[in-house]
Amino acid sequence: MKRIVTIQDISCVGRCSLTVALPIISALGIECAVIPTAVLSNHTAFSGFTFCDLTDQISPIVEQWQREGLTFDAIYTGYLGSFEQIRIVSHVIDLLKQSNPALRVIVDPAMADFGKLYTGFDEVFAREMTSLCRKADIIVPNLTEAAYMLGIPYPEHRCTEDEIKSILRRLSALGCNTTVLTGVSFHENKIGAMSYDRETDTFALYENEHLAAQFHGTGDIFASVVTGAVTRGMSLARALTLAVDFTLACIRNTMADADRRWYGVNFESALGMLTEAAKTLQD
Repeated sequence: MKRIVTIQDISCVGRCSLTVALPIISALGIECAVIPTAVLSNHTAFSGFTFCDLTDQISPIVEQWQREGLTFDAIYTGYLGSFEQIRIVSHVIDLLKQSNPALRVIVDPAMADFGKLYTGFDEVFAREMTSLCRKADIIVPNLTEAAYMLGIPYPEHRCTEDEIKSILRRLSALGCNTTVLTGVSFHENKIGAMSYDRETDTFALYENEHLAAQFHGTGDIFASVVTGAVTRGMSLARALTLAVDFTLACIRNTMADADRRWYGVNFESALGMLTEAAKTLQD
């Protein structure tokens, strides 16, 4: 069985970060190890929250794993809350590659959306995140994060296919081989993702229905599906299709639920899609 380690925070309530990454990766038939960078009572969209910083625990956890002789097939990073965490995670990647030079590195540079950086981040932080992305095999930014990493204005208009391809090529030029850009929309009422593989100089695009609703955690869901799918050997194009369709199914299920929570999507009720997809894969 494949094994992934994911490094990001955990919100005890909120359906984001580790609370979605762990079950999604597991549903795809992969052992999911975790390194929580912080523990929050609930995610930051609530009126208040408690916060326990676990930065000083990241390196000791990895060092203990090394003493145990544990190896991993992939490392997947999500929201990192400080410069120090970025630097530590960069070192962790180097350490884990010593045990497995073929370790696949997936980075979701979770730091911005809707044209703005998250609270507490600035352009300097975006540049630091870019340095981590250089170590990645695959990065999964949204359009806002891509703009900050490239130092270009956030496009307020619907981008053309040529504009998106240019952004993908420029992101890949930062150092990673494969870039997946989320929130891509070339047609009204459609949204999806587009990828670029620098090695083969090829693009892949998949769009599905764009529902008039916004929910927290959908970016984490998408990135987790892509991470698990490619680690199981699925082609990137097929992984994009699965990730977009699964995210849409989560949103649809949530909108159909009269008792839905405002703080996340009903991803649990759609996990069967992933377990069925996993049955078609061979390690």
